[in-house]
Amino acid sequence: MKLKLLLGIITCFSLATAQEPTTTYVGTKMCKMCHNKAKTGQQYTVWLESSHARALATLATDAAKQIAVDRGIKTAPDKSPECLQCHVTGWGDPSGYQLTVDPNDRRAMAKNAALENVGCEACHGAGSEYKGKKVMEAITAGTIDPATVGLVLPDEATCKKCHNENSPTDKEFVFEEAVKLIAHPYPEKAQ
Repeated sequence: MKLKLLLGIITCFSLATAQEPTTTYVGTKMCKMCHNKAKTGQQYTVWLESSHARALATLATDAAKQIAVDRGIKTAPDKSPECLQCHVTGWGDPSGYQLTVDPNDRRAMAKNAALENVGCEACHGAGSEYKGKKVMEAITAGTIDPATVGLVLPDEATCKKCHNENSPTDKEFVFEEAVKLIAHPYPEKAQ
């Protein structure tokens, strides 16, 4: 009886303390390895030529500094959470872009640099679970549901997390037009 009670307590404790695996951000360079080839659509090159690839740099401009002053933001825009949340990848997540990183930790510095700007994972979700070739092939083949590995298929709501009336440079956001500017489809396979 005591053994059953003890096993029951251990089982309950184990279930109560078990945590879901956490999907983490890996950085745009991980995506580049496979998504910068002509046969896969050169999505990295398309991104590199977009304003998303320069999002963090815009926060260092005089215009951004003036917007910060006008909004009463006391810190430089490129150091301000109010601005960074839409200008880097993974802001607010422990595995996302960090405002400060130990300069002696080369790996952390490199990872943080890979999360600068609005990278792939800002729209498609943290990539640690779907970054592998076998997983991506299974997603393409339809044998894995993208959501089960954290892959987001962006929609208008994804974009409007940043492209909205709270943005100081808000212009009318028309999803159907905006998505064409950043389109980076996977090429259709020849039949």
